[in-house]
Amino acid sequence: MLRSLVRCHALPPSTQLRRVLFFSTGTSVSSSGVTASPDPHFIVEYLMNTCGFSADDASKVSKFCPRIKSTEKADAVLGFFRSQGLDGANLRRIIACKPGLLGWDVETNLAPKFKLLREMGLSESDIIVIVWRHPTVIGSSNENALLRRFKVWESLLGSKEILLKHLRRSGWFFSCSIENVVRPNMNFLRDECGIPEDRVSLVIKGEPSFIAQNPDALRALVDRTDGLGVPRESMMFLWILDVLHKVSREKFEAHVKIMNSFGWSNLDFVTVVKKHPTFLRLSTKVLQRKMEFLVKDVGMAPLDIAKMAVVLRLSLEKRLIPRFHVMEILKSEGLWTSQMMLSTFFSSPGPKFLQKYVLPYKDKLPKLHDFL
Repeated sequence: MLRSLVRCHALPPSTQLRRVLFFSTGTSVSSSGVTASPDPHFIVEYLMNTCGFSADDASKVSKFCPRIKSTEKADAVLGFFRSQGLDGANLRRIIACKPGLLGWDVETNLAPKFKLLREMGLSESDIIVIVWRHPTVIGSSNENALLRRFKVWESLLGSKEILLKHLRRSGWFFSCSIENVVRPNMNFLRDECGIPEDRVSLVIKGEPSFIAQNPDALRALVDRTDGLGVPRESMMFLWILDVLHKVSREKFEAHVKIMNSFGWSNLDFVTVVKKHPTFLRLSTKVLQRKMEFLVKDVGMAPLDIAKMAVVLRLSLEKRLIPRFHVMEILKSEGLWTSQMMLSTFFSSPGPKFLQKYVLPYKDKLPKLHDFL
């Protein structure tokens, strides 16, 4: 069956002819009786004709191709990939990442990898995506090691479905060392920081790269979080670690500078970080725009924003500005009272906001709907 699938994707006659002509005239026998490697120019042409590589890309890939005496194995490998639904740009990505695959035996090396992926419960479409994103999966020479790595991530994330979700969109999973990176990080957080594994798993489910960072980098993050005065036993400690994982020291300092310009002290800033750390993920440009809008247009005092910093996490275009227009209309009609808290007004979920601030005035002020 496998051979028939490969034959179905055989090379075009013109390429087959060039291959035969080349290998009947383009190789030589050395004094030791070993057949010399093909001319690199032929390999470049082969990659261009069979995979669609550009001349430049084919030249780069050819430098890492195996020393082949015949294209029989390479033809079989390409035919096998095409039989599995991998062609065009997907195929070129795989070959560019792992040129050595062209010298592999399909039945011995490649077919078992795809069989293992199917036995893991992956659908054909999932396999295509995963092999495209993770060429190391099929480049591994050890199926058991691949299965163990899959099982470790499945355990860390809590389910196969969550693992597949991340595998479909991330390209680093199977290149990260479990023994040298993931396990040392888990042990460090548990044994030295006192953070239970189940709590770590909650973070990993949303951001697996957190536990895949260099162990020295993780220790540096812990030092930064300690420096903010966050107790390690606090529930917020791990969440702040997760946020700082994607926030450089330079970006952190830039945020401090922006908030200082609006009158926040460094202590105000750290206090807000301890309660609402995700605002650190905002770009400096977006943070500047939000503060200018809240202070200049809405009329909020900067220190009041520090007390209700949840508003900094809300979308400017989709939440803050539209609701500000609703507030302006209510004020113009004398329907805004001092009891209406701005933090509640901006942060209320959509249905609750409609129920309290829009629907009671739907007859008198139908235009309120235009801003939502």
